[in-house]
Amino acid sequence: MKKTSLILAVLATGIIITTFSCKKKTETIVEEKIVYQTPPPGPPTLYTRLGGINPITLVVDKFINNCATNSFIGSRFSSTAADPNRLQVFRYNLIDQVCEGSGGPCKYKGKTMLQAHTGMNITGAEFDTLVVQLVKAMNTYSVPTQEQNDLAAILLPMKTDIVGH
Repeated sequence: MKKTSLILAVLATGIIITTFSCKKKTETIVEEKIVYQTPPPGPPTLYTRLGGINPITLVVDKFINNCATNSFIGSRFSSTAADPNRLQVFRYNLIDQVCEGSGGPCKYKGKTMLQAHTGMNITGAEFDTLVVQLVKAMNTYSVPTQEQNDLAAILLPMKTDIVGH
C-alpha cells in the first residue's frame, strides 16, 4: 500500500510540475496531426477557407507523396524521404509555410527559399512539375478553384528563389 501511494504521489508531482512548467501552446496533437487554434473572427482568411490545419496537412502529405513518387522529380526527394527525421522536419515546415502564408496562426521556422534551394540547380521544368503535384494534391481533396488560385498567388512568387540557384 505504501509503495502504491508513493508511486501515485511521484506521478502526481510529475504531472503538476509538467503542467505548470510548460508554456501554453497553441497546438495539440490529434492523430499525429497538429491542430492550431482558430484565428479570431473577421473576414475569412484563405486559411479559414481552406478549412484550417487538418485539410492543409492532408494536402501537404499528399503533395509530398506525389513529389516523392513522381518519375521526373522524385529523385529530388529521395534522401529526405529516406530519413524519417528529415522528412518530418520537411513536412512540418511545409505545413507551417502554407498555414502562415494563408493567414493561419502558424509560424514558418525554416530557411528562406533561396537558402534552402541554393546549390540544387532546380530547373523551371522541375518547378512546374512540382506545381502540378500540388494541384493534384489539392484536387484529391476537392479544394475549390478560387482557393487553389489564391494559394498559388502566395506560393508561385517563390519560384525566383527556387529555380536556377
